[in-house]
Amino acid sequence: MTSLDKPTEDTEQDSRAVTEAALFEAFGGMRGMIETVLPGLLFVTIYTINKDLHLSAIAALGVSLLLVVVRLAMRDTVKHAFSGVFGVAFGVVFAMMTGNAKDFYLPGMIYTLGLGLAYIITTLCGVPLIGLILGPVFKENLSWRKRNPGRKKAYAKASWAWGLILLAKCAILFPLYWWADTTQLGWVLVALKIPPFLLAVWLTWVFLAKAPAPIDVFAEMEAAEKAEREAAAPSVD
Repeated sequence: MTSLDKPTEDTEQDSRAVTEAALFEAFGGMRGMIETVLPGLLFVTIYTINKDLHLSAIAALGVSLLLVVVRLAMRDTVKHAFSGVFGVAFGVVFAMMTGNAKDFYLPGMIYTLGLGLAYIITTLCGVPLIGLILGPVFKENLSWRKRNPGRKKAYAKASWAWGLILLAKCAILFPLYWWADTTQLGWVLVALKIPPFLLAVWLTWVFLAKAPAPIDVFAEMEAAEKAEREAAAPSVD
């Protein structure tokens, strides 16, 4: 290894480390996955045992609220836990209104379908959704759209991956909603919670790790403000 190779390798390692940290923050990491899976797992487990829609729904909603309380007590980020509460609450309300336990899963399935389409449509429109999500996390905001074409291309690839994976998941779940019973649908849905998500996150990491580094627009603004203050400051002879 030459002296010129080492800085390049160090830069690549730093870029990958930053990418991993950003993805971990954006998607909640292991804890976020647990918070996503646990309410649905509890619902289908209780319903499989006693076929009691009300008890299953109350248990799922209760554990979602408990996860939020734990986050608040630990003064941790609550956005993933709160999103889980809203998702479970919609499912509970819908299932209670229709009296059909399978409808507990329907709002989440519709959301997954809409999100998959959003990834595809925004990419076709030139503003890939994953870039809109991760831009603020990387402190680049929308600079990747016109100032960093290599990064925009990586975001487009990642958005295509997310969109196609989510649509493939819907292609499995919606037929089951019509043809399978509640427990079969529930267990398949729980099984499909984490693996497709991990695949999408991994592909996102692969694409972004090979992309140009993000442009830190916040650092640029701070540097510009500092330059303005220095220019406005009176010179001392």
